[in-house]
Amino acid sequence: MAQEQNAPAGPDLALGVTPAEFKNDMLLGHVGDQDVLVVRSGASFLAVDAYCSHYHGPLADGLVVGESVRCPWHHACFDLRTGEALRAPALSPLSVWKVEQEGGRLFVRGKLDQKPAKRAPAGAPRRIVIIGGGAAGFAAAEMLRRDGYGGEITMLSNDAAPPVDRPNLSKDYLAGSAPEEWVPLRSDDFYPESNIDLRLSTGVEAINVKASELVLGDGKTVPYDRLLLATGAEPVKLPIPGADQPHVHTLRSLADCRTIIELAKNAKRAIVIGASFIGLEAAAALRAREIEVHVVAPEQRPMERILGPDMGDFVRALHEEHGVIFHLGDTVAVIDGKKATLKSGRVLEAELVVIGVGVRPRLTLAERAGLAIDRGVTVNNQLETSASGIFAAGDIARWPDPHSGGNIRVEHWVVAQRQGQTAARNMLGMRETFDAVPFFWSQHYDVPINYVGHAETWDEIAIDGDIKGRDCMLRYKSRGRVLAVASIYRDVESLKAEIAMERSDKV
Repeated sequence: MAQEQNAPAGPDLALGVTPAEFKNDMLLGHVGDQDVLVVRSGASFLAVDAYCSHYHGPLADGLVVGESVRCPWHHACFDLRTGEALRAPALSPLSVWKVEQEGGRLFVRGKLDQKPAKRAPAGAPRRIVIIGGGAAGFAAAEMLRRDGYGGEITMLSNDAAPPVDRPNLSKDYLAGSAPEEWVPLRSDDFYPESNIDLRLSTGVEAINVKASELVLGDGKTVPYDRLLLATGAEPVKLPIPGADQPHVHTLRSLADCRTIIELAKNAKRAIVIGASFIGLEAAAALRAREIEVHVVAPEQRPMERILGPDMGDFVRALHEEHGVIFHLGDTVAVIDGKKATLKSGRVLEAELVVIGVGVRPRLTLAERAGLAIDRGVTVNNQLETSASGIFAAGDIARWPDPHSGGNIRVEHWVVAQRQGQTAARNMLGMRETFDAVPFFWSQHYDVPINYVGHAETWDEIAIDGDIKGRDCMLRYKSRGRVLAVASIYRDVESLKAEIAMERSDKV
């Protein structure tokens, strides 16, 4: 989703502009060959890089909230004075530019020096251990160092690869349109340079809560003063004959994705089992590789449970426009070599089968440790578990959500990152409440779907705009109250809905 910049945008800010040239308190211009966004905040004018550090989203198309700006694509948030990435999915800061006022004109002439590094609060723990190398675990480790924590950080990951940008694995990287360098969340040098002890392919067998130590798969122990459980989720495996064959795969890790890509090079036809977000994103990616794709799923409409019938019909039609063949209301009963027999009796042949029927949270460690469990690891509003000093974040955490009014657990990348960041601060004793509104995005060909909030059930869907015209906002309501909003190409409205939920305003 990164875009190449062509000619510099807008006026030359080094030559000066007038306040009258601002629209909606923002002005996109350039200094030399670098695009810069200038924002009017009260009587002040602040300037930062013009593009989000996540996927290069155009911040000029986003929303200014106080002295911050939010990205229209994936709802990252940046401090306009410091450039700091305040909210995931962006992790890297923006450069801040110096703005001078002379004779009624504004001039941007160079970058400011970034503020000195923060210092962790006094009394911070000496040793922090993170179990998990996914979104939550990485975001926690990165935030600990960003907040000035100087103690030991140990990350224990059962994955063979360092933390990666998992959403890319079912989108651009699988489609072949994202280069290899997009995949790692940070370079390999980041971990030793940040003094983070990242141990890959490392399993944890048990948590000894009383002794504050972990028992690893090889019998060694690792002590901790604070512990973050970020074990994530694992793909559901279908208990059908033939699901263990070498051309049948789930899609979760970088290794999974690379294996599917290799198989796709010589495949003419693929079967995707499951019409979930991952399944259909994988279907779109395989179509980009000009492979014939058949989607088999038991539901009558894809994504209806989350997005409702109208959006479900649109998603199906969109994929059919791109050549995907659906077999809905059906399941795969057996895979015999390259032949898959459906429950209906139909036989499909394919050189590649991708199973995308959902994931299950990895709860075994928490259960063995005696932590409170309720369809996930129960945490309070600071993400601390029932055991003092042990926190949980990401796909396993069930937390009290002030927006929906209940305890929820969601499997969204951005939620996991934001929880990891909050857990990091709370392991340092900051006592920060996690109250971020859940957000995720899904990409199907050239159509992005943004979703804000959380609605497990609803009794009304209010549709504004035209779903088929790819310009719409859907509000999912229960007893008249909006619990969630889905949108297509309504980026600013999606951001406004997020802010309204944060403030408990009417959406």
